[in-house]
Amino acid sequence: QEEIAEDWLEKFSPWEVVRHDVVFPVRFFGRVEVNPDESRKWVGGEVVQALAYDVPIPGYKTKNTISLRLWEAKSCAENFNLFLFNDGQYESAAKLHSGAQQICAVLYPGDATENGKLLRLKQQFFLCSASLQDIILRFKERRSGKGSWQWSEFPSKVAVQLNDTHPTLAIPELMRLLMDDEGLGWDEAWDVTTRTIAYTNHTVLPEALEKWSQPVMWKLLPRHMEIIEEIDKRFLAMINASRPDLEHKLSSMRILDHNPQKPVVRMANLCVVSAHTVNGVAQLHSDILKAELFADFVSIWPTKFQNKTNGITPRRWLHFCSPELSNIITKWLKTDQWVTNLDLLSGLQKFADNADLQNEWASAKMANKQRLAQYILHVTGVSIDPNSLFDIQVKRIHEYKRQLLNILGAIYRYKKLKEMSPEQRKNTTPRTVMIGGKAFATYTNAKRIVKLVNDVGEVVNNDPEVNSYLKVVFVPNYNVSVAEKLIPGSELSQHISTAGMEASGTSNMKFALNGCLIIGTLDGANVEIREEIGEDNFFLFGARADEVPRLRKERENGLKSG
Repeated sequence: QEEIAEDWLEKFSPWEVVRHDVVFPVRFFGRVEVNPDESRKWVGGEVVQALAYDVPIPGYKTKNTISLRLWEAKSCAENFNLFLFNDGQYESAAKLHSGAQQICAVLYPGDATENGKLLRLKQQFFLCSASLQDIILRFKERRSGKGSWQWSEFPSKVAVQLNDTHPTLAIPELMRLLMDDEGLGWDEAWDVTTRTIAYTNHTVLPEALEKWSQPVMWKLLPRHMEIIEEIDKRFLAMINASRPDLEHKLSSMRILDHNPQKPVVRMANLCVVSAHTVNGVAQLHSDILKAELFADFVSIWPTKFQNKTNGITPRRWLHFCSPELSNIITKWLKTDQWVTNLDLLSGLQKFADNADLQNEWASAKMANKQRLAQYILHVTGVSIDPNSLFDIQVKRIHEYKRQLLNILGAIYRYKKLKEMSPEQRKNTTPRTVMIGGKAFATYTNAKRIVKLVNDVGEVVNNDPEVNSYLKVVFVPNYNVSVAEKLIPGSELSQHISTAGMEASGTSNMKFALNGCLIIGTLDGANVEIREEIGEDNFFLFGARADEVPRLRKERENGLKSG
């Protein structure tokens, strides 16, 4: 599996409609000017233009189509220095042009360096600022026909959902636009902002909770840092006044962490303080947020926290990716209404023991397995047996998802097969283990896991004693299109994160929807899937989330005393 830059920006997309009439300025760096009336203005620095592109999003058998608005960073003609260019200094002449292009060049740029961090922050602010300016303009245009418009109506017309902490800068940016551009006072701007913004948390892993360096933020976004300071100050004052019992918790609850070694802005805390609602993405995850990660905030705002379990679309993940199974379901239910109302699938239960349905189901699964086997041969050169058990783990490669545990299990299986006599081997179920997923560019351990899986496959697949009973395949370049082939052809799927680590997961839902058995821990949405499909159809193993801290402690103590 190799990393190559994808040329998605150069590729023509027939769906993208460029909107040259929709352009907004986005500023970076600069300084804050204080006017005689105490109002403030962010000036200077560099300004890039955000140019809108609209991508139509059609639904399934809907009567209308909405559009997804995306932004490209451009530089203005006046930022091009013709004198420098004519003097032969081409790079210097186009400095702002190339700077603007960098913003959209790479998704998830590596942020190990200072420059990488700055670029990532620029990307986040660019999206927030352009989108909010657009939202405000559209709000004003739509209200202007109805006489005067009231800012207090804004939250009833606009909802801004923060998908993780990446767009957190929408909070200070909305405050800035309302106060500095629209002339609202702090209290009114804060009321509008807090009623508009809600936050979805996607992880409890501490290293994934964004914390941005204060000096970097002061440099790039000086006005926003003033606003964040004020939000922090007012939050502290509110706690001191209404909850003196929480005083000893303030240092961890506040937004600004003034650690002299590394002062940072805690984006998740800013989201929780500013949003009207905070949700997790599976019941267990939302419970953990309330009991652990945001427990102190829950004591202040008990009604702010809720659960919204993730979902998947049955259009793509059953109807489209497995037409054979889809046709069988429609035939036995005598309707295709299940495609938009998944509850109707429970109508299949009464046919569960019907031999005809079982045969049709098995033939659909075999057709999908044969299609998958052909694909695997085509992309890896490894020939796999469609009659073997297809055991699949595909997801982003991360230590908490424990692909390492899976491949160690395959190594153990290989060693056991090697110890058996040829007669004993014949009594085992032949199995094909497939593992796939992308590793983040700078995540060395993930890449080592990819290499290990490939190396194990090299040994196992070329061993004539066992390779008709076990094969190990690394499926390269995993993406949605590859998933559409893998998931319908799977019989056992692995969802084996350490309990309490996986916020939800969604591939577990896709596999279950395709009649695949799950081996998994009680983590994320596995908990709810197990309740839905019945404990008999779920192979459970591993510690529960509430047991993990004790086990970790025991291991630590064991290691120490040993």
